[in-house]
Amino acid sequence: MKVRCSSGDKDIRAVWFEDGKVVMIEQRKLPGSLEFVSFDDYREVAEAIRNMTVRGAPSIGASAAYAMCLASLKGEDLSSAVKDIKSARPTANDLFYAVDYMYSALVGGSDPVEAAETYAQSMVDKCTAIGRFGEPLIRDGAKIMTHCNAGALATVDVGTALAPMRAARDAGKKFFVYVSETRPRLQGMQLTAWELVQEGIEHAIIPDGASAHYMSKGVDLIITGADRIAANGDFANKIGTLDKAIAAKHYDVPFYVAAPVSTFDFSTKTGKDIVIEERNEKEVTEIGGFRIAPEGSTALNPAFDVTTADLVSGFITEEGILRPDEIRKVLK
Repeated sequence: MKVRCSSGDKDIRAVWFEDGKVVMIEQRKLPGSLEFVSFDDYREVAEAIRNMTVRGAPSIGASAAYAMCLASLKGEDLSSAVKDIKSARPTANDLFYAVDYMYSALVGGSDPVEAAETYAQSMVDKCTAIGRFGEPLIRDGAKIMTHCNAGALATVDVGTALAPMRAARDAGKKFFVYVSETRPRLQGMQLTAWELVQEGIEHAIIPDGASAHYMSKGVDLIITGADRIAANGDFANKIGTLDKAIAAKHYDVPFYVAAPVSTFDFSTKTGKDIVIEERNEKEVTEIGGFRIAPEGSTALNPAFDVTTADLVSGFITEEGILRPDEIRKVLK
């Protein structure tokens, strides 16, 4: 991704491996400051996944791959590492996919660094292909809506939902993006908007509750990412996605999901079987450590919701755009 620094524009990734350490952008510090953290123990990487220092399904997967790399380099018990890393977050399928990929590679004798780097690069290549297939959906002058962050920060580089937008911008198209703030952690406002500023893409942040309002005035398409896609096409994404999909159906707005094949989980039959992560209620009741909810009130804080396949126009993958009834084409 391109970032603007005092020394000029720089191209960086959300997570990478350098000098025996996993290095990543400290996403919780954005957009106020661009900071980096590094870890030389796989348990620290697992904690960074858990506390959302790194987030977004493909970036979580790449971080998990690098964590397995560290475990192997330090002679740790790989079975224990698998268990520890997989326990970091329950919903994103890429986490489990990456750990299983690395475990298979490592017990097969692959070089740990080479295997992890291959995995991370594969995510970048897949996102580039997603951009190529999704770009024709965006007409010149289009109004697009997205939710949460599914850009380079979430995917090592390029993005899933933002990949077609980057490709359309590179093709010379002009368009406008409505960016949901995405409560309670504001990934849309703090991360997606930050990326669009870096890329020079015109946009505006909107409250989550304003999505249907702007659809009623004219939105050409919606593109979101996904954290897990079930065998029937139901998918989990950041809480608030379902609201958009229902409103899009009402206003006849095409609703697309951009995700690599690694996000498909064919062992999960329907969205009802997806485990939804429940996070600390303080993310809802507090801001900056100060309580804003009345004493005596509790809060519910699901990190994701499940959107059913009948609300999806298509899945933009590295293998093309698939209708929900076509997704088994990617089953190897």
